[in-house]
Amino acid sequence: MSQVNGPIRVVVVDDQPLIRAGFAMVLGAQSDITVVGEAENGADALQLLAVTKADVVIMDIRMPVMDGVEATQRLSQLPDVPKVLVLTTFDTDEDAFAALQAGASGFLLKNTPSEEVVAAIRVLAAGESVVAPRVTRKLLDRFAGKLAPSSRHAEQLDMLTKRERDVLELIAEGLSNSEIAASLFIAEATVKTHFGNILTKLDLRDRVQAVIFAYDSGIARASG
Repeated sequence: MSQVNGPIRVVVVDDQPLIRAGFAMVLGAQSDITVVGEAENGADALQLLAVTKADVVIMDIRMPVMDGVEATQRLSQLPDVPKVLVLTTFDTDEDAFAALQAGASGFLLKNTPSEEVVAAIRVLAAGESVVAPRVTRKLLDRFAGKLAPSSRHAEQLDMLTKRERDVLELIAEGLSNSEIAASLFIAEATVKTHFGNILTKLDLRDRVQAVIFAYDSGIARASG
């Protein structure tokens, strides 16, 4: 997974000026993070990111002109796409689920303490996702009934070995790499190798996307 060299470049997208200013103040105080731009809606963000290099985009969901879900979807289709961290009010927000489907690497609640936001940005810049798999599962359990496996997903699953499917299923259950290793009686390094193969074969970016694919393909089911 790629890592950022030099300061982490962040773009803040929110229709509330005070929120943007608050992020700029908090992030600007970090020696390894720099805010390279701000936008008040998704359309402005796309224009900005067309000419400004960013590593992480903090994306509000509900905005005029273009919301965060559509903006994330459009960003995900671009080469060298930045990591998107969406902001939401509730951890079972349907729009947060849609943003994750669209390509976001995670989400945070709007009342998340500033130090956790800073930590999340660093994790994203290191190439990881910032939503714990179990939290992602909570969100997916809320909306997984809307998902319907497609023939395309079946074809993609056929590319996986049985062991890779086992690993993907356990990832969707919310298990960590060490827990998966213990469950399958294999080394943790082997789990990491399988996970890397899963990402490559399914053209996924991170663990969040892998969990969503597992639900979307029917390999994982909503609990309850």
